[in-house]
Amino acid sequence: MPEDVRVEATPISAPFLFMSKVYLRNLKYSDKKYFGKWWIDKSLLKLTSGVLKQISDKEIDKYFQAILESKNDYHFMIVVDGKTIGHISLAKRRNSWHETQIVIGEKKYWGKGYGFKAIKLLMQKAKRLGFFRIYLEVRPNNLRAIKAYEKCGFIKTGIKKYPENEYLPEVSRMELRKYR
Repeated sequence: MPEDVRVEATPISAPFLFMSKVYLRNLKYSDKKYFGKWWIDKSLLKLTSGVLKQISDKEIDKYFQAILESKNDYHFMIVVDGKTIGHISLAKRRNSWHETQIVIGEKKYWGKGYGFKAIKLLMQKAKRLGFFRIYLEVRPNNLRAIKAYEKCGFIKTGIKKYPENEYLPEVSRMELRKYR
């Protein structure tokens, strides 16, 4: 089981002010409640799969169990000041490539830099594991995510088409060019 990845609170300009403590922790069975909540949120689904049909509890159970049993992938929950706000993963793909995916499921944490911090922590883990071929796919109109990915060292390398997917017909592929 991969170890938790942590970063301690860091001071910012004014005295007595601290940025939030952000860390990644291993998944546990009780985290299924977050996936159940996030996988039915239409505004989140529009940014990810785009499939807005209702997902059943049985489907959530099946997918979550597959995540827990995965031997080749790394899945973490994103925690800010003790509150679970999202999920991030690094999945083994073909030809030594790994794909990362992230969702900040708690919307009040959007636009505050937590996705950026979580990606940086995951990239530190990937570097320690010797993973250097990392990519992600993002909706071309998800500018907030693209900006965070670029700050982390990812660059756009092309468009991938999914003609069979009416909800997500194309994505931008971004690849990690260098660890930052």
